[in-house]
Amino acid sequence: MKIITANLNGIRAATKKGFWDWFAGQHADLLCLQELKAHEHQIPEAARPAGYQYYYHFAEKPGYSGVALYSRKQPDAVHIGLGSVDPDTDWSRFDAEGRFVMADFGKLSVISAYFPSGSSSPERQAGKMVFLEQFLPLIKRLKDQGRELIVCGDINIAHQRIDLKNWRGNQKNSGFLPEERAWFDQWITAGFTDIFRQLYPDKEQYSWWSNRGQARANNVGWRIDYHMCTAKTAASATEVGVYTDTWFSDHAPLTATFSDS
Repeated sequence: MKIITANLNGIRAATKKGFWDWFAGQHADLLCLQELKAHEHQIPEAARPAGYQYYYHFAEKPGYSGVALYSRKQPDAVHIGLGSVDPDTDWSRFDAEGRFVMADFGKLSVISAYFPSGSSSPERQAGKMVFLEQFLPLIKRLKDQGRELIVCGDINIAHQRIDLKNWRGNQKNSGFLPEERAWFDQWITAGFTDIFRQLYPDKEQYSWWSNRGQARANNVGWRIDYHMCTAKTAASATEVGVYTDTWFSDHAPLTATFSDS
């Protein structure tokens, strides 16, 4: 099983940069996309590849957020929006932003998620913390119900110092705040594994680079995109790669391969 996750920073822009030509050669079973910045009628024809089922969660605001999940295999069920799997929690403010699609295949659920960023204002950071506080009980409950989970997407948190180039200068910035990193610790303690770090514990690898200055040219980046898996699925992960040969976005696509066992 091969799963790709990519924040496209606009599906139309990434299409023009050749994303779907690249994807056609990947032979992936599943594709999770974030930051579509489009509505249904704006999805390019090239972004509807033959042989895949595709499911979208669009933001209400035009040109903003949005996620998608593409699958070769027909899922048993598809859940659009966090409220669809957790109706007892008020997810309305986040579901209006198009941040969650989950597809069930037997006992396995694959999630395409786009976590909020808090970098634009204190209010957005406060909202991000609410999202995190609500998300952890939800994902733990799904695991406790016996589901194997693969959470793919832009988490907007660099977990450890190794996960960003300039960690010293970013300790007071959203994405590397102590409270965000402590939350990430709780996620791992709850039984989830960052499979990139599992396979490559000492590798300095980033998945996002600022458009400012020469961040990309100098590889001054952050690793904020992940495949987070429950234990059995994590144990079957054989490879994780970050594709940087061609740039389709300010994020790089991540590819994870799992054995059949």
